[in-house]
Amino acid sequence: MAQTSPSDADARTATADSNAVADLSYEQARDELVTVVNELEQGSSTLERSLALWERGEALAARCEEWLLGAKERLERARAQVVVE
Repeated sequence: MAQTSPSDADARTATADSNAVADLSYEQARDELVTVVNELEQGSSTLERSLALWERGEALAARCEEWLLGAKERLERARAQVVVE
């Protein structure tokens, strides 16, 4: 039976976390990001935990940005429709 290294397990977890992040609403991602930042600012986590939090925070921030860019595009389309009508 093949053994997996911690980095293999971390990669699988990161992929699962990324998939979970993709399903979050803007508000869910934002609220979790606030929690992640607060925990990182406390500085009491282990290095491994801090790295995992940082990676999760990056994924959450990217998800928030996706939502915000999508909202901006929707507003621009709505404004263009109003001008045309």
